[in-house]
Amino acid sequence: MTTQREYDVQQQISKGNKRKYFLESLSSKIFLACALLSVVSLLLIVGFVFYKGANPFVTGGYSFLDFIFGSDWVPSEDKFGIFPMIVASIYATIGALIIGVPVGLLTAIFLAEIAPKSVAKIVSPAIQLLAGIPSVLYGVFGLAIIVPFLQNNLGLARGQSLIAVILVLAIMMLPTIVTVAETAIRAVPKTYREGSLALGVSQIGTIFKVVVPAAKSGIMAAIVLGLGRALGETMAVILVAGNSLIIPTSLTDSVRPLTTNIALEMGYAAGTHQEMLFATGIVLFSFILLLNFVLSRITAKGAK
Repeated sequence: MTTQREYDVQQQISKGNKRKYFLESLSSKIFLACALLSVVSLLLIVGFVFYKGANPFVTGGYSFLDFIFGSDWVPSEDKFGIFPMIVASIYATIGALIIGVPVGLLTAIFLAEIAPKSVAKIVSPAIQLLAGIPSVLYGVFGLAIIVPFLQNNLGLARGQSLIAVILVLAIMMLPTIVTVAETAIRAVPKTYREGSLALGVSQIGTIFKVVVPAAKSGIMAAIVLGLGRALGETMAVILVAGNSLIIPTSLTDSVRPLTTNIALEMGYAAGTHQEMLFATGIVLFSFILLLNFVLSRITAKGAK
């Protein structure tokens, strides 16, 4: 027969199990609520932006093609064309990639493969800290250093130009590219390096012919994330772009990208003007959505 002591022990174990199951159930419900909150917040934001942005074309009689390919943005005259802004955003992003990707990739290779551990322990955290600097400070740096430098050395009337935007965005995307690419390179198995070196390939040859190709999915992800950072930046660009509504024909032209247009005018816009700014946000959102799709495809391909 079961003694009273054994019965008490069984009761305590039963209570402990019930408490454990209750906590597990409560934790799972909290996690589910957090996940649903994130999804609902995203749906609300996207739905609101699309509702406001699509309204001029659905009920207002405005042409979406004229909006995309129009070259005049004059809200007081009911003219809304964002083609110069689209071109400026694309040029600025591509230019920043041309500068930022090689520098970021080579830096990641140096930190992961070549630099002594003592150096990497100092440089790598320092680069990661750059990601925590507010974007407006990058803009202030560009306005105080890069803009005067360009103005004095290129003989420009104004240093605020497309090339200033490119340089600032290239600096801003470096932490993202370096951090993600370095992680991808370090994840390559050591056996790849050892096998290549055993065959007589030099260290540099091993890096560029074995390690980098093996880490290409992670490196591509770093590039896409850096691209998203450049395309979505606002505050820093406002300070160095010059904000001219023209299609840029040279690197020294003053420009106004999509994000800058929204930030500058949303504060006082109303009616159709405000809805057109939301429509600009839809175009920007579409670009970023496309980048996320590319990233997911790259990640899925790398997983295979």
